[in-house]
Amino acid sequence: MAGLLIIAHAPLASALKAAGSHAFAEAAALLEVVDVDAALAPEAIEARCRAALERALALPGRSEVLILTDVFGATPSNIAQRLADGVRVKLVTGVNVPMLWRALNYAHEPLDTLVARAVAGATQGVMQIASARPQNQAQSPGPRPADDLDSHHHQQ
Repeated sequence: MAGLLIIAHAPLASALKAAGSHAFAEAAALLEVVDVDAALAPEAIEARCRAALERALALPGRSEVLILTDVFGATPSNIAQRLADGVRVKLVTGVNVPMLWRALNYAHEPLDTLVARAVAGATQGVMQIASARPQNQAQSPGPRPADDLDSHHHQQ
């Protein structure tokens, strides 16, 4: 089973942990998080991230960790790149709630499979929704004729 580490701009990492715990009660045991505070020096942030990674690897049954970060090229991602070895520790950027939930749901799978599922969850969770509001049509008062029951449709 892989451990999960979220490194993101404050307070996103903690907020994602709360969202993960909302859907998966046991998520707190799977997740380590580091909120990156802009006031901290990069060396201090990296030290916090290394400690969180060690905690994630130290949990019983965990020999792999998936790191999730928010924005590629930003400080959390840059630090995570220094931590990821590409074998036992892999990195995916662009974390969102669907990605996290997918990762939590499949954390028991091998790391490469978990990476693929997390990326699929993120991309499948982003979609454009129709911008038009649903039409609310008033229904006529009184009983409907028997032949109208089969042809009446609600628009939603």
